Amino acid sequence: MATTTARRTRHTRGAGPGRARRRGLRVRRAGLLVLAALVATVQLFPLVAMVLGALKGPAEAGSRHLVPREPTLANLAAVFDHVPFGLYLFNSLVTSVAVTVLAVGFGSMAGYALARLRFPGREWVFGAFFATLLVALPVIIVPLYVVVTRMGMGNTYAGLILPVAFTAFPVFLMRQFYVRFPRDLEEAADLDGAGYVRRFFSVVLPLSRPMLAALGVLTFLTTWNGFLWPLIVARDRSLWVVQVGIATFQNQYGGDWNLVMAASLLAALPTLLMFVLLQRQIVESVATTGLKG
Repeated sequence: MATTTARRTRHTRGAGPGRARRRGLRVRRAGLLVLAALVATVQLFPLVAMVLGALKGPAEAGSRHLVPREPTLANLAAVFDHVPFGLYLFNSLVTSVAVTVLAVGFGSMAGYALARLRFPGREWVFGAFFATLLVALPVIIVPLYVVVTRMGMGNTYAGLILPVAFTAFPVFLMRQFYVRFPRDLEEAADLDGAGYVRRFFSVVLPLSRPMLAALGVLTFLTTWNGFLWPLIVARDRSLWVVQVGIATFQNQYGGDWNLVMAASLLAALPTLLMFVLLQRQIVESVATTGLKG
């Protein structure tokens, strides 16, 4: 009887700390969920306010209430009636797609060369690429504009695309990815007599799709949201991109906030759609960066 009582006492004493630990974990998890919900609310509120503002009619444009009493989609059509917004969207799409294709292609090839090829001055070349990341666009925008105009690329798609496509960030990102890429996968192709070019296109590039997708999304979003360089290099209204068009539209119709919100919503829809479609690849790119060869 005494032995049974002692066992029950030890079991009760051991269960106390276990319950307290589990209770602490539940409280901590609940606190993290509440914090995540607050952060998500703060992040999503501007987007929700933009959508609701785009649905307000002219009578409710200046009202303080957030939710429109009589929602309407007429503002979206009115934007196209006031300015050539379809042309702005087309210019942004052409520019963003071209910059993304060139940046991903050049960045992946140059990054692989800096990660795998052995040649004199390789680290100096990579250091030069990295140093350009420390220079902000406003610092070099005047000499860059002079070079572009003297090459005859002012007011052209080439002037909008080429200076933005060949930057150091894609090279830096892909080089860091390929440095950690498993060499065993390449050595198997090397045994079959594959050179660097065949190894890159047959083995490395197909396995780099998650990272390439993430780089493509980042490049597309950056180019789509670009404002300063398109504003300076494209003086012709027929070459204006959507961000320049929205700024001009806001100057003309700044009092009609429902129209401004509708224009902003139209500009944000392609980027939101792209992120939703490629979010799986972005998550996979974060996971694959942990591979070590």
